[in-house]
Amino acid sequence: VPTALAASPFNVARTAQVPAGWALAVYARVPGARFLALTPEGNLLVSQPGAGKISLVRPSTGGGVPTVSDFATGLNQPHDMVFHTIGSTTYLYVAESDKIGRYTYQPGNLTGQSRQVLITGLPSASTPELNGAYAHALKNIALDSSHKLYVSIASTCNVCLSDTQSDPKRAAIYRYDADGTNRQLFAQGLRNAEGLAFIPGTDVLWVTVNGRDNMPYPTQDNTGQYGQVSTSYVDNHPPDSFTKVVDGGNYGWPLANPNPDGPTGLDNMPFDLDYDTNRTGAVPLSTFTTISKGIQAHSAALGFSFLQGTAFPAAYASGAAVALHGSWNRSVVTGYKVIYYPWNAATQTPGAQADLVTGFTNGGIWGRPVDVAVDPQGALLISDDYSGTIYKLTAPASLLATRTGAGASLAHLYPNPAGSSTATLDLAAVPAGSYLATVLDVLGRPVLPPAHVSGGGTATLALGSLGVGTYLVRLQGERFSQVLQLVRE
Repeated sequence: VPTALAASPFNVARTAQVPAGWALAVYARVPGARFLALTPEGNLLVSQPGAGKISLVRPSTGGGVPTVSDFATGLNQPHDMVFHTIGSTTYLYVAESDKIGRYTYQPGNLTGQSRQVLITGLPSASTPELNGAYAHALKNIALDSSHKLYVSIASTCNVCLSDTQSDPKRAAIYRYDADGTNRQLFAQGLRNAEGLAFIPGTDVLWVTVNGRDNMPYPTQDNTGQYGQVSTSYVDNHPPDSFTKVVDGGNYGWPLANPNPDGPTGLDNMPFDLDYDTNRTGAVPLSTFTTISKGIQAHSAALGFSFLQGTAFPAAYASGAAVALHGSWNRSVVTGYKVIYYPWNAATQTPGAQADLVTGFTNGGIWGRPVDVAVDPQGALLISDDYSGTIYKLTAPASLLATRTGAGASLAHLYPNPAGSSTATLDLAAVPAGSYLATVLDVLGRPVLPPAHVSGGGTATLALGSLGVGTYLVRLQGERFSQVLQLVRE
């Protein structure tokens, strides 16, 4: 923590857990920091809904703390921001609680220029029918390669039917042309879709969603709990969601909730009828679209970034990083961390969840992650609205990045994902010599004894003792080193 940034909560020592050899630093202090966007030249924009503004964070030319200045002010709870180029014009799209606007952007702009308001009248606390009550008024957006604009309108409540009957529907995503015209309902049943992003190189939309609270036990069984609200059940139900969203999809809320207790666990979960709104099954479960991946209930999954195509370390670069803001009403707190999902390129789905940054509750809650973004140097920037901080997570080039040069990316693993007890390390293209192959967890800790292998051939890695999850295989020698990602299914 730089001395100039050491105000509370960093006036006392704070400890976080990151992958072995990595470093987490306080990069900047931005009160109420929420969503992040990297400018085309690599500076950072940070939304501050409570202050009604967007700040610009620029590295110091002298190596000191960054310069933080106002980029846009006088806004109505600005939240999500997306850069998007149409023809020769680059725009910065900004989601406010009641509108969507855009600025034209030229490299070097220090303030927002030529603002256009594209969409007005989005539901907010000022909407007459809501009487000033809107629990999730902040808006999130994304744009696809066809210049379609997607707007998430979150629910006003924990659980209610009125959001499904309003115009526009709430707990829904609408699609517009890039100029804000031609509104169409894209998907619904998404209680509070905070993060929106497309898999890089595709127009496949994924979102994070916060599930409802205080859910009554939904099943008439021999437990005798039907319709009861109990801490033991509510603590783990329903899960938050990290899911693919399709045109016309209905993801359940407020009529059904994903159930993580079946044989598939948090993957492709079945639904339970919501006791409060649909206990008789008037709207059948067959109505709803399967949710791809669940996250521990009440984690409050917010912003996320796909890492493909970024400068993030190669061993992690096929995956997604997700910020978990943390629970407020669970008997044992959960969330308060940044997690990582490896990405299966064949199925275009996430693998097993792994922790990337934890510790924000060490010694009491001192941080709540909101969003993540990768800077041009490959560091992961993390916003925290609780302490008003931007953190920078940096990997050591010597430990978890492939050395550049003629030997780069020559080793391969198969099958990967590995469903059997072994995987083959193909070293045919690796320079001759002796190497150590070490299997690590995603925090960089060895989980199997290192194996001695030789360049020019193949080696078998015994995986029998490894559980399902994501691992790294580090190959080290005098002339060449490489880190590969291994997924165990």
